[in-house]
Amino acid sequence: MNEQDKNNIYFVCSIIEYLGRKTKNRRSDIVRLLGKKEIKRQLELAEVNHSLSIEQVTDELIEEFHITEGAYDSVGNSKYNIPSVSGIAKNYQRLIIGDLKAGKEILDAFYDVFQSFISDDISDFNSSVYYSSPEYLRLSYEEGKLLK
Repeated sequence: MNEQDKNNIYFVCSIIEYLGRKTKNRRSDIVRLLGKKEIKRQLELAEVNHSLSIEQVTDELIEEFHITEGAYDSVGNSKYNIPSVSGIAKNYQRLIIGDLKAGKEILDAFYDVFQSFISDDISDFNSSVYYSSPEYLRLSYEEGKLLK
């Protein structure tokens, strides 16, 4: 995997995180709504779309996929400072790249990471999970629960 592939994964993770925040939906719901075909298309367009504002890209996706406002307000419900979209996207990127290194296909890796329990834990800005070390996140993800 080259740096451009890593950047494309990061960009698509950023889109998913931004969409989740903007529409108050779980990141797993965003991935499900977009589907594998669109995630693949976003990965292919990432180099070009990276030059656009994330607001424009996500507005187009909201319109195209009729993404409605949900009830999962991870930003509004936070009592603490909100981590950046890019910081959260980096956590997702690392988990996906770990899956790719383990032999998964890229679309399966996206689905597996975003559909796992860890996605809601990373998006819970009242906890400290999103600040956890990459190794802790990876091991917890692989175990299927947060490690103590």
